[in-house]
Amino acid sequence: MNRYAKNITERTEMVRREALRLGFDAVGFARARRLEREESRLEQWLKEDRHGTMQWMENHFEKRVDPRRLVPGAVSVVSLMISYHQPELAETQVTSDNPKISKYALGDDYHKVVKEKLFELFEFTGSVTGNIEGRVFVDSAPVLDKAWAVESGIGWMGKHTNVMNREWGSWFFLAEMIVDAEFDYSAPVTDHCGSCTRCIDACPTDAIYEPYKVDGSKCISYFTIELRDEIPEEYQQQMGEWIFGCDICQDVCPWNRKAKPGAEERLFARPESADRDIDYWEELDLEKYRELFRKSTVKRAKFDGLKRNIKVAGANLRNPENGYIKVASRDDWR
Repeated sequence: MNRYAKNITERTEMVRREALRLGFDAVGFARARRLEREESRLEQWLKEDRHGTMQWMENHFEKRVDPRRLVPGAVSVVSLMISYHQPELAETQVTSDNPKISKYALGDDYHKVVKEKLFELFEFTGSVTGNIEGRVFVDSAPVLDKAWAVESGIGWMGKHTNVMNREWGSWFFLAEMIVDAEFDYSAPVTDHCGSCTRCIDACPTDAIYEPYKVDGSKCISYFTIELRDEIPEEYQQQMGEWIFGCDICQDVCPWNRKAKPGAEERLFARPESADRDIDYWEELDLEKYRELFRKSTVKRAKFDGLKRNIKVAGANLRNPENGYIKVASRDDWR
């Protein structure tokens, strides 16, 4: 069957419909160009050492700010979003005193799940354009995925620097196709954070040092995932129960209380790693770690890193005076 689109508008709608059919929850289209505003922001962020030990953030600067350097001949950036939101899990995590893993990491490795859908969409896009050159990305290359999601109308940049969507909150993964085909381009959406500062107020480490600016070197996610050294003593108490990642700034966001649930079950939490007590985690050995996280992004922290995090969380849980310094009670960020 010949599926070639007769014009750019038809092509755009065909790709949009196919993306939704494959299980993506939103899709947006933007012209590939140099992101000059993001370029200056990233340059300043790096100069101020906000990236901590993540030296890889300094690499491929030109490719980060201009997708045409990353994919020669690129004309468009197609941004896609897929939710992993489980409302019941969000409630459980906020009220539980057990060690916590960021919700995005409790299901199967999103890189593989989402890229599988992306490859299908890329093949379909080639079938409606007649021919296509390009690449697909899921948090796996120097692509400013949040900036492109905003540029393509997926959502707006929240004050915690996560992309926000009125229907889906911020509980979603982003992905991109950077291709040499042209589409009808989407318009950016309005910022709906208003005067709210709940994410800033709730951050235990003051990582959100200004609205729309995050110091990566102070973020609990950085400490528990990226940092290979010992966690600085002055931040260990603020880590609370987090052993991989952190969701506090998203948990307190009013938009996330209204977010629609996701539909891709492979991204949902596995019972064996969700809401387990400290004794369970302290007994974790290398064999069990490999079995438990075989298909999980938690592997990024490495076994030694996860055990380090568990030790800190255990100390906080066993000392009632420990915990989040800035948050008086759980009701403040429920």
